[in-house]
Amino acid sequence: MTSVINALRSALDKARRLPGAVWYLAVGGVTSLLALFAVVGLLIVGAFCLIGVGIPALPEAIRLVRPLVSFDRRRAARYLGAQAAEAYQPFTGGLRQRVATVFTDPANRRDFGWLVAHALTGIYLAVFAIALPLSTLAQLAIPEFWQLLPPGQEFASFGFVVDSWPKAILSFFLGFPVALVTLQLPVAARWQAMATHALLKPTEGAMLADRVAALTATRAAALDAHGAELRRIERDLHDGAQARLAAVIMQLGLADQLREQDPETAQGLVRKAQDTATAALAELRDVVRNVYPPVLTDRGLASAISAVAARNPIPCVLDLREVGRRPAAVEAAAYFVITEALTNATKHSGAAGISLVLGGAPELLTIEVRDDGVGGAVETYGGGLAGIRRRAEALDGRMTLTSPPGGPTVLRVELPCGS
Repeated sequence: MTSVINALRSALDKARRLPGAVWYLAVGGVTSLLALFAVVGLLIVGAFCLIGVGIPALPEAIRLVRPLVSFDRRRAARYLGAQAAEAYQPFTGGLRQRVATVFTDPANRRDFGWLVAHALTGIYLAVFAIALPLSTLAQLAIPEFWQLLPPGQEFASFGFVVDSWPKAILSFFLGFPVALVTLQLPVAARWQAMATHALLKPTEGAMLADRVAALTATRAAALDAHGAELRRIERDLHDGAQARLAAVIMQLGLADQLREQDPETAQGLVRKAQDTATAALAELRDVVRNVYPPVLTDRGLASAISAVAARNPIPCVLDLREVGRRPAAVEAAAYFVITEALTNATKHSGAAGISLVLGGAPELLTIEVRDDGVGGAVETYGGGLAGIRRRAEALDGRMTLTSPPGGPTVLRVELPCGS
């Protein structure tokens, strides 16, 4: 009894997954046809390479087939619920180096192997994926067809002619084995997805090399951000507090010289020096606040952003989705990103309103700033948007900018919060 229940559950589960499997295999038939054309094209280019004519076209031919391979890689990963990782060596340098990359990059060999295997099997699986469900429905509907046919009409089914009710009923029951075979399509779709994933998945070494390259770029971005921050602090101290403190020293020195000859002027210089020292102290506080705003420690990121948005000249609509407390470096970077984004929007967008969404999972803080301005925002070297990108990449995060002419401008930043 238990085995029967388990068999029924398995059949129901396969029936539930059947539409998705049929769609996966049917799309695989289309990509299989494209893979066949790609294999033929690559073989033609390879044949021309034997006489030296096709060598310049070889890297471009490889580059042209990658979108098809990437499409099926992502499709298989979605079907399996896995990661769609890819690792290609870039085509850089002269022709000799690009051609060498074609043969030395293991990802190109994996892609070609998948193209051949998929071209040979994908079309047949797609035909079965479409034909089996239709055959099942046709077999189960034969008694109804037989009832609707005029007397004397007959048709073939499974190699025999249906010309009587017994044969029509027999054809109906023959539909059940076809249905059992049809229910195996999810298994076939999973096998195809697993084969695609196994063939196109990068090796551990390639993924490690990609990760090392990403960490190297992140380290460079962190060093750039750190250097830019040091230069900003030095500039603020040199042009602001240092100049004011030098003025204080000079004013106090003059006051000391005039103390006996002109006490009233000396008193005025002392008061002026006091005002200058007060201004220097305020500037020093601003510098410290820009390094790590004390409001983040006192009130948290959400409250700090609310205060910034309240002071912004353009009205801001906030959506703070349970931000909570994040690592100090992440909160400081998020505070800088948002203040810089609001400043850029105020200066350049001509927007009437700004919306700010701040939230995300505990391991990832997401920031989205949208304005209804004129659009056309462009990231330039040394500009505010470049500074935002450096801040994000320094924490292994990323920034995306969408700003078509006419708007809206959408800035999205993702900051990992892991250790």
